Amino acid sequence: MNAPLPAGDARAVRLPIDHPPVKVGRIGVLLVNLGTPDGTDYWSMRRYLREFLSDRRVIETPRIIWWPLLNGIILTTRPGRKGKDYASIWNRERDESPLRTITRSQAEKLAASLASAAPKLVVDWAMRYGNPSIASRIEALQKEGCDRILLVPLYPQYAAATSATVCDKAFDALKAMRWQPVLRVAPPWADDPVYIDAVTSALKKELAKLAFEPEIILASFHGVPQSYLAKGDPYHCQCQKTARLMREALGLDDSRFRITFQSRFGPEEWLKPYTDKTVEALAKEGVKNLAVVMPGFTADCLETLEEIAGENAEIFHHNGGENFAAIPCLNDSEEGMRVIEHVVRRELMGWI
Repeated sequence: MNAPLPAGDARAVRLPIDHPPVKVGRIGVLLVNLGTPDGTDYWSMRRYLREFLSDRRVIETPRIIWWPLLNGIILTTRPGRKGKDYASIWNRERDESPLRTITRSQAEKLAASLASAAPKLVVDWAMRYGNPSIASRIEALQKEGCDRILLVPLYPQYAAATSATVCDKAFDALKAMRWQPVLRVAPPWADDPVYIDAVTSALKKELAKLAFEPEIILASFHGVPQSYLAKGDPYHCQCQKTARLMREALGLDDSRFRITFQSRFGPEEWLKPYTDKTVEALAKEGVKNLAVVMPGFTADCLETLEEIAGENAEIFHHNGGENFAAIPCLNDSEEGMRVIEHVVRRELMGWI
């Protein structure tokens, strides 16, 4: 004799009467962003930086060279400095970083938007570094009855140091599971028309709010070492394509809409031109009005709020510039959610 399915199970399956209660037949969507420390104190920052900077996808320097530098110098001095930077943008109401606040909201809004069309869908979110971890959320989704999971690295442009390392961590989690859910991974969307339309539409709206007209707009992407490009990483090409499509959609030439790369770390040469050096040079050349958009970030974070809106604005003003605008990321705005929902619906085809 068969028992009815447990509450919430959407699949037409019957279990034996003596079968223990289980949830089955659901589909999970896991949004994953880069990561965040749990706090701005020294030890929270040290734990976060240690996990981040120990990733071989992020730092490809041979361990015999990198390990003494990381453990002897960087993890001694950098946590204090970066903690101060995080403190300047910290969401004190929720006691968390803006990236965590925004990523949670993106997941909640996506769940609400898809609830009627896909009632058996479970949407969750995780961080590659820090909490909530990818492994913990995959386990949670499985406990909710998800035997299929769509993994969505929240990076429009693919890089081994971002998208690939999300997959690495997810696969590590699966390796420890006896009953593995089926896993799909959403591809990057650097040239997706919905994304290009959303990021340019949002930019136009933000520019219309300004009390000045930018003479130049910089599209600033997170940098990676130049050597990664030489090894075959497609990130640089995908950033260039995004910038070109945005430029065409905005009707601007390459003198008014330029691509730069930010957030370099260490002595190695990174992708150029560098954002901070470009901002400084433009100010010295007499540019008075500048805007910076960061289309490679799906949510505002330290690199957009502190580095661009803070440090680079200061560089611009210190060198003669007058008006500087850091354009907000898509975040959980209408445009931002349109992109995420589009990607998720497309990649769930055949499942829902």
